Amino acid sequence: MSLSTSDLSSLRRAVTGEVFERGDPEMADHVATQNTLIRHEPDVAVVVADEADVSTAVRFAAEHGLPVSVQSTGHGAWGPITTGLLVVTSRLDSVTVDPDEHIATIGAGARWSAVIDAAAPYGLAPVTGSSPHVGAVGYTLGGGLGPLARSHGFSTDWVRGFRVVIADGTVVVATTAENPELFWALRGGKGGLGIVTEMRLELVPLVTLYAGSLFFDTPDIETALRAWVDWTRTAPDDVTTSVALLSMPPIDEIPEPFRGRFLLSMRFAYPGDPDEGERLLHPLRQAAPVYVDGVTEIPATAMGSIHADPDDPGPIWDMGLLLGPIDQDFVTELLASFGPDADSPFVATEIRHLGGATGRDVEGGSAVGGRNSAFTFTLIGVVPPLFERMAAVADAFTERAQRWISPETNINFSTRVDTPEHFAQAWPPETFERLARVRATYDPDGLFAFGPVESVPEA
Repeated sequence: MSLSTSDLSSLRRAVTGEVFERGDPEMADHVATQNTLIRHEPDVAVVVADEADVSTAVRFAAEHGLPVSVQSTGHGAWGPITTGLLVVTSRLDSVTVDPDEHIATIGAGARWSAVIDAAAPYGLAPVTGSSPHVGAVGYTLGGGLGPLARSHGFSTDWVRGFRVVIADGTVVVATTAENPELFWALRGGKGGLGIVTEMRLELVPLVTLYAGSLFFDTPDIETALRAWVDWTRTAPDDVTTSVALLSMPPIDEIPEPFRGRFLLSMRFAYPGDPDEGERLLHPLRQAAPVYVDGVTEIPATAMGSIHADPDDPGPIWDMGLLLGPIDQDFVTELLASFGPDADSPFVATEIRHLGGATGRDVEGGSAVGGRNSAFTFTLIGVVPPLFERMAAVADAFTERAQRWISPETNINFSTRVDTPEHFAQAWPPETFERLARVRATYDPDGLFAFGPVESVPEA
């Protein structure tokens, strides 16, 4: 619906933050996403300054019949937001740590890097995602997988409470004791329940870990990859690993040892004694000649260096799903589609090892999907003229890989949610139905846009 000048003036007077309407040149910077191909153009965007602004914006939207979406750092966008009111929480970026209780109180706009830095002086660390650049709250709402996944589980397993603005504009607290169904839903349900303004996260004692990446050059990729697949069958729960086939572009921004090469990156993280970590890694180090060995004892503040995900925005095509157990036949199919000789259009083909703590749900349960899966699988492309080909290659591989694909999904790794059917498949049916009941309780009129393409909250 159209908003009058008077409506917008009233909203601007009511909030401490900033209000932009469609057509304002300043809006673009505030609603920009990590994927530069996705451009949000809502009817109105409110860059909130505090929790009271969130409540005001929600009430305004309800009064004017506007659906409400939310964005923090701009990661995780699946499609453009083209209508309604967008609440931008990037300025709610405070992080405080209670060292005695091992609790971090995290604003909706804070990135993992801020949480890591705030916890480190006390010898503590969050169970973070792989990229410190991503928003902590948005990523955690979908589960959250990072370098401590097998040893410590999903990020959301460590949440102890949320503050949430619900559809009538009031603020509620969600914990195991207060609004427990809402708390269950927020731990993995991602969105459509309200706007989280604050999260209380339990931190873990961690100063250093034995971690990093082994890189294998093209001639040794197959040998190293097959060894890793075999190794994962008996890997201890306290070791988290992943692999990525990387097609490094020949550009100056890429360091010389990697520039223009096709490599296998094998990531390793062990939050324990470095001598034991070295012993556990030994079979992988000896599997094939290592091109670059970057595994050593590192401070917990350097966890982001393990995956070394890029920070800069750019055009992105990605596809994700979960896998069950994989074997050497899977490796053969993988390399045929994405290996050095495949002429793959993708810059990265990644597989993360699950299990361990990710397979054990928290007391009281959570809405996180994929706990019984064995691996994540992700394809990433960054060259727009190749996007159509990427879709065809991904579809062909998915068809051939059916016997290894898990029936489970996780919303943070389910990038194809462009239809109601695909979106519903991002959770097990019973979880999706329970989430729908919780949403009906806390948002009976469906104010918070949530569904295919444009309305999933972003990290």
